[in-house]
Amino acid sequence: MVTCAALVDAMAGRRVHRCHVDGLVSPAPGKVAFGPAATMRCLPRRADLLDPGRHDFVPLFREAVGADPRGKVLVIAAEGYPGESVAGGKKLTRLETAGCSGLVTDGSLRDFAGLAEMSFSAWCSGETVRWAGDNLMPYEAGVPVELRGVTVLPGDWVYADASGVAVIPAGDVAAVLEEAVRIEERDARVIARIREDAARGDG
Repeated sequence: MVTCAALVDAMAGRRVHRCHVDGLVSPAPGKVAFGPAATMRCLPRRADLLDPGRHDFVPLFREAVGADPRGKVLVIAAEGYPGESVAGGKKLTRLETAGCSGLVTDGSLRDFAGLAEMSFSAWCSGETVRWAGDNLMPYEAGVPVELRGVTVLPGDWVYADASGVAVIPAGDVAAVLEEAVRIEERDARVIARIREDAARGDG
């Protein structure tokens, strides 16, 4: 598997827009998420707009991932509220049982200890113990969302590791992966050459 940095470098050679999200943390930072994005957008809670049958994690999760959720990365936009919880262990067990490969959000998550044991990779702004249902409401699914200055569309490919998150348009993913492999190979050759020069006393 290539690194996030190589994917961002490969994207830079094809597109001029920002494609990387920095500064997220994970309950299990050794895990990697990679798959097509399924999106959910939260909004600050408004009682007059709230339909409990729709503006809830469960129905919007099902709408976001569709009939075949396997391998998808759920991307939840907290709309600029990084300290608010968008979900915790009970809700996110649905990702594991559905076969999702990951979760990426600019909001916070609860239950890091439990999430670390789950099969998918989770990335967020931090851990919180506070339920946020009185401040945030899941509002819509399957729409473009924004994470820290990066636009994510449903179907974009999302890669997340300990160094960051890369968002790749679906039409670019094959070419970006190929270029990222070439970048990794080129960098490995440069590092080997530097070490060889140092061993000879030339570097």
